[in-house]
Amino acid sequence: MTAREFDAAALLDIPDVRNFRDAACGVLRPGLLYRSAALSGLTPEGARRLKPLGIRTVIDLRTRAESTAAPDRHHGLDHAYLHHPLLPERFDREHPWPSDQFATYRLMAEVGGGAVAATVRRLAAGGGPVLVHCAVGKDRTGLTIAVIQHLAGLPEADITADYLRSNPGLGLDRGPVPYLDEYGEQHISHPAEADRLHTALDRIRELHGSITDYLLAHGATPEDLDTVRRLLTA
Repeated sequence: MTAREFDAAALLDIPDVRNFRDAACGVLRPGLLYRSAALSGLTPEGARRLKPLGIRTVIDLRTRAESTAAPDRHHGLDHAYLHHPLLPERFDREHPWPSDQFATYRLMAEVGGGAVAATVRRLAAGGGPVLVHCAVGKDRTGLTIAVIQHLAGLPEADITADYLRSNPGLGLDRGPVPYLDEYGEQHISHPAEADRLHTALDRIRELHGSITDYLLAHGATPEDLDTVRRLLTA
């Protein structure tokens, strides 16, 4: 099996929901933490395939403008929906994200702690399974999942490898691709790159000293962190 085939094999086939996969890898337990693009395109067939996963909570990291313009669809699925924007609401069609991807990742590290910590608290309180998504499941979701994987003790090389699986998951493994946003406007989606994720994680450590202190500073408790560690590694 080639590297690309291995990465693609991690994807779960949920119609019209891109980049859907279990966030477990290495020593982490599967079936508790999932990641994907938005559920705005979820079909009844997709909902039928999601149901056996038993997802209890969906956490939407998009801005309110994004989630209002392209709301998640549920088709009768019984799960809680929590909205925890990782980036400020000032980013919209008139005020786009920074064009510099490294600046975007530094910004996510600086302002996204509340959303990441809220995801940890929910996982600790509900026990999973939890699904985390943003628009395409690559950047905001990528950072959130990476922090949780780091909390659970996954080596950074494995965290990076899992982050890069978004490229085959989104068809970015051969380079940038155009896409339509929630307003029907065309943009270019760029491949995930390890250095961008490392920029964000390094910025978190620069500001807080460690991933643990970052989560504690944004409202997670020591008990939350211990619960998530046990949940994902027991």
